[in-house]
Amino acid sequence: MSEYPQIPSDPTQNTRVDSLTRVLTPVELKNERKKSEVAQQTVLEARAGIERILAGEDKRVLVIVGPCSIHDEKAALEYAGRLNEIRKQYEDRIMFVMRVYFEKPRTTTGWKGLIYDPHLDDSFDIEHGLRAARGLLLEINDIGLATATEFLDPIVPQYIDGLISWAAIGARTTESQTHRQLASGLSMPVGYKNATDGNLQVAINAMIAARGHSSFLGITPGGQVAIVKTAGNPAGHLILRGGADGTNFDAASIAHAENELQQAGLSPRLMVDCSHANAGKSHEQQQHVWRSVMEQRVKGNRNIIGMMLESNLVEGRQNLGTHKSALVYGQSITDECVGWEKTVELLGELYDALK
Repeated sequence: MSEYPQIPSDPTQNTRVDSLTRVLTPVELKNERKKSEVAQQTVLEARAGIERILAGEDKRVLVIVGPCSIHDEKAALEYAGRLNEIRKQYEDRIMFVMRVYFEKPRTTTGWKGLIYDPHLDDSFDIEHGLRAARGLLLEINDIGLATATEFLDPIVPQYIDGLISWAAIGARTTESQTHRQLASGLSMPVGYKNATDGNLQVAINAMIAARGHSSFLGITPGGQVAIVKTAGNPAGHLILRGGADGTNFDAASIAHAENELQQAGLSPRLMVDCSHANAGKSHEQQQHVWRSVMEQRVKGNRNIIGMMLESNLVEGRQNLGTHKSALVYGQSITDECVGWEKTVELLGELYDALK
């Protein structure tokens, strides 16, 4: 990285910008950390499988499971290895995609994720973060395990989207025109979360908008500013994550969501997020939500195509202090997560119930 030459003084521009630092371009990173044929096949097969599930052609349940956020690459790889072994046992009834979230939306302030602050010290070594993110995705896809993430910054996908099989547009950004435009050009299926207040219409509007063509400013793989024209992304679905007005994983809430989707001319198939407002951010409550949604699916509601579970090697969460060496290995530094043993139990229950 290097700072750009001093820009001409202009009293009307960049008055609150401390510096501008060049970062490597997407094509430079892709050439530096190339995708293997195995990784590419993992992505292509997973995307196709998810689209078949959304279309009702594949009866498996889609499970997006993994840490709330990635802050330790070693722990993430250990988790991926363990999850991959379960995938091999259960993949005839469950489609597994690992949560590999590098960007964290903040209500006010806080750690913004591995891409932005990989050293956990407010140094914001973003170039290192991009390298770390792409490197981790390469390793996980190379073992045959598909990955999921939430996109926040519209530039980041150029660096990593070829390694992502499913993406989320979060509750804080579903109403954003920028993110709807971004989603319209993404190469993978996209889940849209209801708003933080529980509003479903915001996500439904986002789904409709992203299905259409868009034109907006973006960057090329070479890092040049360009007009991006998209074909639209029809592979979208709703994610129920609860809100300030309460949970929405119960049968009545799901029926209401199905009706709203149909009224908008969209498929009623949806996913339930077992964490966030549906669980009050409690790792213990996630288990209750999981079992409730599982029961609804088993009893015949095939419109429930999948579930999201925040899970890590160690249950709960910890605060990010000043000494990284004091952090518990494999425990979240953002939202609470279900521990590994409980994750295995819940996945086993789902697999057995799907007989």
